[in-house]
This record gives sequence, C-alpha cells and structure tokens, in this order.
Amino acid sequence: MATRMSGRQVAACHRQRIEAETRAYVERTGRRPCLAVVLVGNDPASISYVTSKRKACEEMGFEHRDYELDGATSEADLLALISRLNGDDDVDGILVQFPTPAQIDDDKVVLAIDPAKDVDGLHPVNAGLALMGREGFVSCTPKGILALLDYYGIATDGRRVCIIGRSNLVGKPLAALLMQKGRDATVTVCNTHTRNLGAITRESDIIIVAAGHVGTLGADMVSEGAVVIDVGTNRVEDSSRERGWRLVGDCDYEEVCRKASFITPVPGGVGPMTITMLMDNTLIAARRRSGERI
Repeated sequence: MATRMSGRQVAACHRQRIEAETRAYVERTGRRPCLAVVLVGNDPASISYVTSKRKACEEMGFEHRDYELDGATSEADLLALISRLNGDDDVDGILVQFPTPAQIDDDKVVLAIDPAKDVDGLHPVNAGLALMGREGFVSCTPKGILALLDYYGIATDGRRVCIIGRSNLVGKPLAALLMQKGRDATVTVCNTHTRNLGAITRESDIIIVAAGHVGTLGADMVSEGAVVIDVGTNRVEDSSRERGWRLVGDCDYEEVCRKASFITPVPGGVGPMTITMLMDNTLIAARRRSGERI
C-alpha cells in the first residue's frame, strides 16, 4: 500500500518558514509583502480560490488587495487596472484569477503583468527563465510538486518521469524544471493523443497526471513501486454528500495506491501546496524589489 503524501502537512511546514521569513522581512523594511488578486466575474470556483488566497495572506502576515470586477468588465479596463498595479510600488505580486470572461483575452492579460510581479509564473519571460534554468518565478503548482518530492525524499536523478498533460500552468513548466541540472530526470510529456499511454507510464518511475479527466490513470498503467502525483481536481456526483458532489483526481486512487509506493490524494495533496508556493513567490518578489539577493 502506498504512502499517502500529505500536501497539507508539507504546506504547513513551508508556511511556518514563510511566516518566519516574512516577520524578518517586515522588521528589516517596515512593510509587509503585498499581493494583489484580480477576479473578473462571479464564477463559484474562482471565488473559492480567491477566498483561500486571502486567508493565506492573512495567516502569513501579508497585505492583500482584492479587486472584484463585474463579469462585463472590458479587456481595456482590466488591462488598465493591471497597468496601475504594475506601477504601484506598494504591490509586490499580481495574480489575475483565470479563466476570465469570454470578452477578455487571457494571453493579453498574462503579457500585461510586469514579470517582476508575476508571482503565478505565467509570463513568457518567467517561463523562458525556467526553461533556461535561470532565476525567475516558477509556476506555483510545479514548484509545489517539487517541494512534495523533496519532503518525502523522492529523488529524480536519473529516474524516468512521465507527465500526462501539457498545460502552460503545470505540464510544460514542470517538464522544464525536472530536466534541469540538479533534478536530472528523464522526462516524457504525454497528452490525450498519446498512443499506447499505458506502455509509457508502466516504464516510468514517477507519474504526474494533470490531464483534467477522471480515470486518466488506472492501476493497470502503473508499475509496482511507482510514485504517482495526481494534480487533477474534478467534481463528480455523489448523492451521499450534502452538497451532491465530491472532488476526485485524474487517477483511480483506490486501485493505484495498491501498487504505487507514494501517492497524493485529492483533495489534500497538490492543492494546498499551490497556494503556499504563491505566498512564497510573493515574499520572494518583495525581497527582490527591496534589493535583496536571494
């Protein structure tokens, strides 16, 4: 039976570190790190994410600014707000909650954010720096996954890693990070069009599934002792729950955990790490903007 990798436990350790570093930063500078979060519209999932980020800021001693815009907000008005935040010396990090409504081009929004305040790590400048192994902002979910692997002592050096999913948010940046010197993994990136996916996953020491589809990874696709990181967050109907649904990942947890050596649950695995790494990135942004070398 696999060891359950608790993202909540690992996140709690990192939050203690971030809180301590934040207190020291405030003592040195007389100001708190500041995260500005922009939400356009009233999507329930996005509202929940923004609420979690606000709570994390309050718990770790950050200043937070929330900008909740009407769903009919124009692209021009959103870009104008981002421009103001770019020029605001009191703001260290900017995060726009995606996806935005149909009238807004998310790519334009990403490009509008100052790379020095892009704590989500999505701007092409930061993505390029990550690919080159240079200092920038690392996308929060991949950064959290690496922190999970490190906490549980799971080495990537020389190991075969299969990533299922090629998104700009998870798959691509994670592949770039794992292939860098110091991580030294042999990485295969797959997608929904990959032929004979099971043949690839069965040869992999570490499988990271971020496809966004229930049942993407079954027990028959996993070799004995493999490490499985499940990034998926999917709602499925469940009449036994008061709310009528529950969250599941992209893998068949109950069956896969019988073969894997380590596995992340959903919820409680990768999710808590993502917000924690956002806080870490915001503190790094504040320290860099104060002239500190990190």
